[in-house]
Amino acid sequence: MGVGDIIALLGGVAMFLFGMSLMGDALKRVAGNKLELILWRLSNTPIKGVLLGTGVTAVVQSSSATTVMVVGFVNSGMMTVRQAIGVIMGANIGTSVTGWVLCLSMIDGMQHGWITLLSTSTLTAIVALAGILLRMICKSQSKRHVGDILLGFAVLMYGMQAMAAAVGPLSDSPAFESILSSFKNPVIGILVGIIITAVLQSASASVGILQSLTITGAISYATALPLIMGIGIGASVPVLLSAIGANRDGKRTSLIYLVVNVFGTLICSGVFYGLAVFIQFPFLTSAADSVGVALINSLYRVAMVLVLFPFIGLLEKFSHILVPDEKGEEAKDDGVPFGNLEERFIAHPALAVEQSRLAMCDMANKVRENLARSISLLKKYSRDGHDKITATENVIDTYEDRIGTYLVRITGRELGEKQNKDVSRFLHTVSDFERIGDHAVNLAKAANEISRKHIEFTEGAGHELHIIAEAVTEIVDISFSSFEHDDVQLAYRVEPLEEMIDILCDKAKHNHVERVRAGDCTLEHGFVFNDMITDFERIADHCSNIGVAMIELESNLFDTHEYLTNLKHLKTATFSRYFDEYEKKYEF
Repeated sequence: MGVGDIIALLGGVAMFLFGMSLMGDALKRVAGNKLELILWRLSNTPIKGVLLGTGVTAVVQSSSATTVMVVGFVNSGMMTVRQAIGVIMGANIGTSVTGWVLCLSMIDGMQHGWITLLSTSTLTAIVALAGILLRMICKSQSKRHVGDILLGFAVLMYGMQAMAAAVGPLSDSPAFESILSSFKNPVIGILVGIIITAVLQSASASVGILQSLTITGAISYATALPLIMGIGIGASVPVLLSAIGANRDGKRTSLIYLVVNVFGTLICSGVFYGLAVFIQFPFLTSAADSVGVALINSLYRVAMVLVLFPFIGLLEKFSHILVPDEKGEEAKDDGVPFGNLEERFIAHPALAVEQSRLAMCDMANKVRENLARSISLLKKYSRDGHDKITATENVIDTYEDRIGTYLVRITGRELGEKQNKDVSRFLHTVSDFERIGDHAVNLAKAANEISRKHIEFTEGAGHELHIIAEAVTEIVDISFSSFEHDDVQLAYRVEPLEEMIDILCDKAKHNHVERVRAGDCTLEHGFVFNDMITDFERIADHCSNIGVAMIELESNLFDTHEYLTNLKHLKTATFSRYFDEYEKKYEF
């Protein structure tokens, strides 16, 4: 095997890896980027976890990618370590699917009539032609992704052909046969499989190279089996690297992948080679082919899962032994869900968008709670209540900073239409949530001033504040619920109520001026009263912004000024109906 053959082999490996990556990414996009969400939401039992882990890994073509995703789930608190174990076991099975796809290279041996049209060369050429046509001609993004799938498959198959051609001369090499014969020793074979996969960082790629080597006829099943066992262990390297910076449960999850493969290898190899001492397995001395390697790879992985599945609870306990809790250690909780918005999910937009939505909803609930506390302080002030509002406001500010930064990073990824709309909605509304929180703090400060200066409002002023506070509470509930449930119809209620609140605030300010003139209230009363009315009015304005964002983004047109002008001037039937309802409900 000369230098040219080595270069050709490396080129084939490069094409194979690129093709596999391109095909897996395109398959995910065609699936609507929902695979990750399905994996998270439905893997609540070990059996579901195994099945979903198998399915998702078969699509993304990488058990490491699936497991890294799962490490992110556990690290962010979206999944428990116990749930993750089932998914990891399924990922081990799913990664064997690629080997069966590569078996298409064996069709070259069928040389009878029309079946020659299904040879690897012909099939790959047809697939490549179809892929490039879809990629260059079609404007639909989904069809272009289908083109990427076909192109990825074609590149992958060309890579396999290049590898097979490069290793062809080794069939007559005594040195090569001598090296391979040493791999029949299970320990050596497993170690070599580990090293190769640790370097390539892909179990599918390692199995693909092994399949391409079968063309030499020098690979026996006795050689292939320990290599396959080692490949499973070596695939844990990228997973272990992904756990850098993870919390304790995240580290435990990454180690589970290694533990499952190590224990699986020890148990399966111990049983198999123990039986081989007493029972002769004739197939071990036979020359392996591509289909045989794929079959052994699948059978081994399924057997490993069947053996370890009953011991999921013990595996979880073992992970706690490997990564123990420190004595006296307390979980860090800064009030933000999942500790941080998980960085690992940036590579999986569906998960990143969903996590952003959950964080936004949690932020909205904290704002709503803070506003309720502030309004209650106006009735009965307490220092503890004021301090709690201030502490929660610091958390709300942290939300805005983290969510805003996270959303900007998501926009750098390729997003689907629904994901683009969601990200735009979050970016348009996150500052409104934060500003409503600020006004809640202002109301708490006003309550503090009223208590400290012993200010007492007249019965009329108190009644007006009560009515406006009720209306503001309702508009916050409506706009926040509309956002949380993506309910556009509910958003149409926001603007009529916002106009009603504007009218109430104007009346209240006018009435208070009259009370000050009449001497019923002092100027000091007037300052505090007007400040509170202004905060209520601003809260309604920000709720209006949220409602407009919901409606305008639904119609793919974001022109707030035009929408509000048309709505208020045209007085649509819907607007008028809701406004009349609120006019009767809220009156001084």
